[in-house]
Amino acid sequence: MMAAESAQTLERGLRLLRLLAEGHGGRTPTELAGELGLSRPVVYRLLTTLQAEGFARRDTDGRVHLGFGVLMLAQAVQPLLRATALPVLRTLAERAGATAHLTIAEGDEGLAVAVVEPSWTDLHLAYREGSRHPLTRGAAGLALLALRSRRGHSNEERSGEGIGNGGDPPLRTSRGQLQEGATGIAAPITGLSWLEASVGVVSFADLDVVTVGPLVLSAAEDLAAALARPEPSPAQPAG
Repeated sequence: MMAAESAQTLERGLRLLRLLAEGHGGRTPTELAGELGLSRPVVYRLLTTLQAEGFARRDTDGRVHLGFGVLMLAQAVQPLLRATALPVLRTLAERAGATAHLTIAEGDEGLAVAVVEPSWTDLHLAYREGSRHPLTRGAAGLALLALRSRRGHSNEERSGEGIGNGGDPPLRTSRGQLQEGATGIAAPITGLSWLEASVGVVSFADLDVVTVGPLVLSAAEDLAAALARPEPSPAQPAG
């Protein structure tokens, strides 16, 4: 019985954290109780534990936000995210002949967590891992805003972006927004509620959306599938 109660408490705490991650303006305990379908005393008990561990915090207006303790978990996940993305990005870079990258959202900025350059081109754009830029600039950031808009977080901000494909998920293109003469194509990675990320390519050469766009969309689908796939369990000894 206690194991079942502990599992239920954990599940409720994780649902609460996910709600906080989806809301950029925070929520009141009453709002959390309503959205989770729980009583306010239960929500207050969950918040007390999460605040003590640094995973939740209250502002001066009493609204609840994610705590900075979540950053430690995020930093631990980034190397795993990069390792999973590299094979997909390598294939994309070689097929597109352009620098491929995985970008995640951190607040109002995009962070490049993995970058792969093509091996066979005479000239390619060097794009540094760890680079940050506003989400309103560059194809990668615009794709992240499109993802947020699809999830209902915000209205997509337009900053001269092109839409190379009106399908689902949408492609986003940019020219000269992050670096003069550079063009980019990116698509959001969908189907993973815990991740705001996009995959794309950037080059000094003109990128043909009709040709390169499907490669980017395919990479986004492959990466979503790879990240959704559970890690294999270690083999149990016989007997």
